[in-house]
Amino acid sequence: MTQHSTTADLEQMVAEADRGGRHAGGLAGAVLAAGALLWSLFQLWYASPLPFALNWGIFNDTEARALHLGIAMFLGYLAYPASKRAARDHMPWYDWLLALAAGFCGAYLYLFYKELADRPGQPTPLDVASAVAGLLLLLEVTRRALGLPMTVLGAVFVAYVLLGPWMPDVLAHRGASIERLMSHMWLTTEGVFGVALGVSVSYIFIFVLLGSLLDKCGAGNYMMQVSFALLGHLRGGPAKVAVVSSAVNGLVSASSVANVVTGGIFTIPLMRKAGYGAVRAGAIETASSVNGQIMPPVMGAAAFLMIEYVGIPYTDIIRHAILPASISYIALFYIVHLEALKLGIQPMMSAGQARTPLQKLAGWGMGISGTLIVMGAVYWIGTGVQALAGAAAIWILLALLALLYVWLLRVAARHPDLPQDIDIEHPVRPQPWPTVRAGLHFLIPIGILVWCLSVEELSAGLSAFWAALAMLAQMVTQRPIIAWFRGQPAGPGWRQGWHDALTGLQDGARNMIGIAIACGTAGLIVGAITLTGLGLRMTAFVELVSMGNVLLMLIFTAIVCLILGLGMPTTANYILMATLMAPVVVELGAQSGLVIPLIAVHMFVFYYGIMADITPPVGLATFAAAAISGADPIKTGIQGVTYAMRTAVLPFMFVFNPALLLIDVNYGWELAMVVAGATLASLTFAAATMAWFRERCTALEVLALLLATFMLFRPDWFMNHLAEPHQNQSAQTLLRTAAELPDGARLIATVRGVNIEGDELTKTVAVALPALPETETLTGEAAGRKRLADAGLSFMALGDQVQVSNVRFGSAARRSGWEQGWDIVEIKTPNPARWSEFWFYVPALLILAAIWWRQGRRAPAGKARMA
Repeated sequence: MTQHSTTADLEQMVAEADRGGRHAGGLAGAVLAAGALLWSLFQLWYASPLPFALNWGIFNDTEARALHLGIAMFLGYLAYPASKRAARDHMPWYDWLLALAAGFCGAYLYLFYKELADRPGQPTPLDVASAVAGLLLLLEVTRRALGLPMTVLGAVFVAYVLLGPWMPDVLAHRGASIERLMSHMWLTTEGVFGVALGVSVSYIFIFVLLGSLLDKCGAGNYMMQVSFALLGHLRGGPAKVAVVSSAVNGLVSASSVANVVTGGIFTIPLMRKAGYGAVRAGAIETASSVNGQIMPPVMGAAAFLMIEYVGIPYTDIIRHAILPASISYIALFYIVHLEALKLGIQPMMSAGQARTPLQKLAGWGMGISGTLIVMGAVYWIGTGVQALAGAAAIWILLALLALLYVWLLRVAARHPDLPQDIDIEHPVRPQPWPTVRAGLHFLIPIGILVWCLSVEELSAGLSAFWAALAMLAQMVTQRPIIAWFRGQPAGPGWRQGWHDALTGLQDGARNMIGIAIACGTAGLIVGAITLTGLGLRMTAFVELVSMGNVLLMLIFTAIVCLILGLGMPTTANYILMATLMAPVVVELGAQSGLVIPLIAVHMFVFYYGIMADITPPVGLATFAAAAISGADPIKTGIQGVTYAMRTAVLPFMFVFNPALLLIDVNYGWELAMVVAGATLASLTFAAATMAWFRERCTALEVLALLLATFMLFRPDWFMNHLAEPHQNQSAQTLLRTAAELPDGARLIATVRGVNIEGDELTKTVAVALPALPETETLTGEAAGRKRLADAGLSFMALGDQVQVSNVRFGSAARRSGWEQGWDIVEIKTPNPARWSEFWFYVPALLILAAIWWRQGRRAPAGKARMA
């Protein structure tokens, strides 16, 4: 197979997986292109502040969801052929009819919103007929876009609603009529148009669009070239480039398959040439690319669903995700280095002028310090202008940003454009600094996104809107401005810029079709759960299977995630597991006396949903990598799972040790210790899974490395056997304790009461306490009462008893398992007599030092290799 045909096949694979495989011309192609463009423009309008500023074109949440799904279903039938054998270059007449019918049924809730609002719960025959047709059309377009397993799962849950009275006792329920089912699923926001589709409208689309625009403007290629310039000359350089470029490409592509193809077309052949072999090369690229979805600040689509399911801002999700994602990539970087050592791979590119270790260290130090200085300067200039200029600050900042943009383009214009590919046969390392400065302007939209999220504290959707708007402006103007600086005609640059912007808008919409349909079909599953009460049965079932053991519960959850992932995309997998399993794990953990933060369980499900993209026999990312490497997909998948073990173990660690998610971690030395310990733990675990440290490890050394890994990841487990982490206080100390706890710290309590099924239970619950507003001057118990109220809790004293009088709907306390009417048994406060758990880092370091010394003695003189 030629290189050209391989590339064409890979492009077709990406099109089939992410955008639909149809490339029709004529009227069909024009309608598909125009529809995708109009969808992107609608979503930009919806995400912007313009509708409220102009008081025109305002869509409420329900109307936006209906339009979103209607357009997605309409475009789905145009973009996705009925079968793999169906023609890709024209549109059959029946697809036109299906597309129009699907668009009408999907948007029915918008088209007849007023009429439906006037007669809630009283559907007409037209309502029911439209809902039935819409449900069937949704399942069919799901089959086309996402495959048969997702379709079957949605149909099974719909059938479960209808067949409830005839199910076995453990699953039986009252059932529902067709009218009630259709009303619940299609005419309200309880089913298809539920939370998942709402998140798709509000957050996912705009972030997917931003990634598409970044890719179209050349940011993806820039990140690849920079990675080669910085790492290509190292031992195992192509593999290290794959790891780093995939991490930064997570900003551009939320698709595992597209990430594999974009970078893998260059890195996999280079890894093979360096000596990794076809299987290892494909597995490294797969493991790198799949993890792009867990890397902040732009994560996979499922991460945005956490905003609604967990009820925290996106900035908090980024804070919780940053350490596990970072150490996962650091561990993979170390794994490919160990593979290079094991295989005796030498650098395949010249490093240029030879430098001493001190010069290399100084160069990296200057680069890192320079980056930090620039970031600090941007922050202080931005906040300083806001403090001094008041309302005029926005215009001053925009002017400064425009000047910075033009200056960076002037710098880029002085040098040749970056190449669009890498010479696989005769690779040459690009010069680092010229490569870096050639595309610094690509970082401006990303900087705007981070600034809006972290400094301005805007919503995720609005932050992404401003970043996407900046990206569109950059796409249109960067080519003509560079041409002007070079003394060239600007006309071709303007035309190419507008073409790239329009194509980027169309590609972003086509990338969203499958995601929007997945969210709609997942709504069927969620609607069936809420209509039948299946969630309560799941609690009893999981408790029976796991016998109340939290670890067994998590293993069961992980296995189910992997099995569902064989036929479902990550987004749908996450929705289903977050709905069914996350509350169950938190609840049963609480009944076992273990406080599991809700975000930890959702991150657990998220990680294992992503792992399904690697796991054979179906992982699409693995098949894409195998198509490039020419290796067997199953062998590539098995090797990829071996590399991904570092990611698979992390969720178990942060569920039992939430400090890895930076929960209850104070800034300063405690943060430094957690980061250092977790990073070293990820490296030692990588060494254990590879059975290589300085040299090949014996079985005893592998066990010792695993012990050191556990001590670094879970020092609290060992300290818990020496001293209890908490001391018990009476319920009467509740308000005083709430007033004294630091901002963001969790109030932990044991509560007792009767659940909805009439069983008396005792469980341990917690809730993070927000800071008091700056305008508040409350102290003592009044301050504690205010902080608890802000968290969603209020209490009343009944003699010596303290009872939860109210748990606000949708609050952090409600999501954390607090129950109205339950008694407070005791309050748990940190044990002051307990030593720091970080003391157990010392024996872990001694174990590592002993293994290092032992392997150094065992290696031949002068041959000990640094790991």
